Amino acid sequence: MTEELLEVRLRVNGVAHDLRVPARRLLSDALRHDLGLTGTHVGCEHGVCGACTVLADGRPVRACLMFAVSAVGLELTTVEGLADVDGTLSNVQQAFAECHGLQCGFCTPGFLTTITAGLRDNPQPTHDEARDMIAGNLCRCTGYQNIVKAVERAAELGAGETS
Repeated sequence: MTEELLEVRLRVNGVAHDLRVPARRLLSDALRHDLGLTGTHVGCEHGVCGACTVLADGRPVRACLMFAVSAVGLELTTVEGLADVDGTLSNVQQAFAECHGLQCGFCTPGFLTTITAGLRDNPQPTHDEARDMIAGNLCRCTGYQNIVKAVERAAELGAGETS
């Protein structure tokens, strides 16, 4: 028996994409496999690690927990959409590079999208608020200290803006 495909239009990084997907296609799978946006990483597939975090109407969501059909009508931003079209890094991306906020890089896209949204809500976080901002994302390599430094550096550079 063949699963019925639904026609959906997803707006991702400012571009509309028409897809035919099964009703239970996860947003993470639609982004990675149907659209080729492999920056959205899938770690735990249970919404725990945060590697799959994307922005939906500017709010962080776990793409491994959301069906693609549920994202219709939302403006989605993946890690690929954080930089300017000319390739200029966002201040969050620049801060990560400056502060060595990544090691293996697997969790980085989820941190970048989470922090981008967090700094929009709180552009000048305290040290504790910066730590709280990333509390829902897991990293196995860095020990988090440089990620917190990157949050604080991004705030200095101007949250959510490009450099």
